[in-house]
Amino acid sequence: MARHIVGIGGTFRPRSSSEMLVRAVLTDCEGLGARTTMFDGPALAALPHFNPERPERTSEQAAFVAALREADGLVIGTPGYHGGVSGVVKNAIDLLEDLRSDERVYFDGMPVGLIVSAAGWQAGGVTLAALRGIVHAMRGWPTPAGIAINSIAQKPFGSEGELADTAIAGQIAVMARQIMAFRLEPIA
Repeated sequence: MARHIVGIGGTFRPRSSSEMLVRAVLTDCEGLGARTTMFDGPALAALPHFNPERPERTSEQAAFVAALREADGLVIGTPGYHGGVSGVVKNAIDLLEDLRSDERVYFDGMPVGLIVSAAGWQAGGVTLAALRGIVHAMRGWPTPAGIAINSIAQKPFGSEGELADTAIAGQIAVMARQIMAFRLEPIA
């Protein structure tokens, strides 16, 4: 059975750099045999604000949580806003509190690739570290390869949306391989 890799990320703007970077990792995962599901910025922006006091869910929220519940791997991409994860991405992650009481709690045993696109090197590094902390708190396994793009100094994509930067393409390929190769052995 093909591994199911879910991607979440982007901004309100369709085809944002963080969304396209997540999609690039998913495409490489598909090349390695995965089936994938993407929740882009507009899909994430349609999710109501997470409120732990209100357990009812919209159909969009339920579909999002269900996809993560059955995922074998995850890719999270966010813009770096003021040194942190964007509100739209963080709201989606907060909704995954619904996985707290599952047999597999949150992201337990799941490889998670992390991508940040920010207007500066410092914002990229700080936001990537914050995202790693979130994934650790949710029992996930951040891949050793994290990707932080400086959207001022780097232009990952060409005019047709193709991945044009060979160094970034290499980082994406490494992340996809790490996600697809990840396995935990059961303890006797």
